[in-house]
Amino acid sequence: MNLSVSPHGLRQITPSSSQERLVLMVTILVTCLAAHLGAQASAASSGLINSSDIVYARGTGKVYAVDTANGSVSIILPAGRVKVVKTGPGPISVAVNNRTRMAYVANAGSESVSVIDGVADKVIATVPTAARPYAIAVDELTDRVYVSNTFSNKLNVIDGKTNLASNIQAGSADAILVDSEEARVYLLGYESDKLTVLDTKTNAVTKLPAGALHLWSAIKTRDTLYVTHVQDATVAAINLDTQAIHEIHTGSMPDALVEDRSTGEVCVANYQDGSVSIIDERSATVLTTVKTPGHPQALAVDVEKGLLYAANTRESTVSIIDLHELRVMKTINAGSHPYAIAVDTGTHKVYAANMGGTPFTLLSLP
Repeated sequence: MNLSVSPHGLRQITPSSSQERLVLMVTILVTCLAAHLGAQASAASSGLINSSDIVYARGTGKVYAVDTANGSVSIILPAGRVKVVKTGPGPISVAVNNRTRMAYVANAGSESVSVIDGVADKVIATVPTAARPYAIAVDELTDRVYVSNTFSNKLNVIDGKTNLASNIQAGSADAILVDSEEARVYLLGYESDKLTVLDTKTNAVTKLPAGALHLWSAIKTRDTLYVTHVQDATVAAINLDTQAIHEIHTGSMPDALVEDRSTGEVCVANYQDGSVSIIDERSATVLTTVKTPGHPQALAVDVEKGLLYAANTRESTVSIIDLHELRVMKTINAGSHPYAIAVDTGTHKVYAANMGGTPFTLLSLP
């Protein structure tokens, strides 16, 4: 199964946007204390980050980390050497096609997508988008790239063979999940209680109820779609055959999701509680909850080693959780406010995307 997810981070906010949304985004992603939320909510705009700022490409063994401030992407080779490739202004997210070895970078500042040859490490095309791009995901089976646009109802679809884009009226999306096998693309919007579902064979658009407002991230395992409700303490387990919704009670403000495919378990980061819930996919119940010494916002798993990495954005740390013993092994420094994690499954190196002047940190693992 080829699943690509581009979960949303902090979006650019205008005065006409929801104040509640801004407060929530600032709480989770800018690491401000609760006492300062009122002042942050009155701000006209805020930074633009995305949890797909850093990704591992198993097709080439390289890691791609966007550098928004400098309009570039850092390409980390398996041996550790770093190449810097210029993209358009304000790169915000990246997705890779492991079959074609192409990487796609959404440039928020220039309303474009840069296409990078993953072998030559150079930009071979620049594709205009309908508006300011944000989330990006790849369907490796059809060689199509899906790009959402901030404050736009147009979803861009880029043909990977020709690098030509078309538009679909699918509504604004903060996150994209591609299910290649079922020919579906799921679009999440924070201010909705439904997912938009695109049939990639017919381009038909339908709605799928998700049980509550404020959808944050999603993953699909077998015939179930898991969606976090960041405003409360639940994750929706949606049976895609029947569309029945089962609410799973987790810790407060669940945000990130990741699957441990070796055990058939789903891990949920609970930001406000400072914990990670482990869900059994078969029973759709929480097996256990592991406390973390911070506020986890992003997750990544090294299946071979049985380790879960939880980025505590506010504390500038990453907690390493042993998934066999279900305990925090160690919490390490991870650069300035890590908000996304990529695991190189070939070398087992772990990289965190950082706010500030340094785009990424190679974690010093025990």
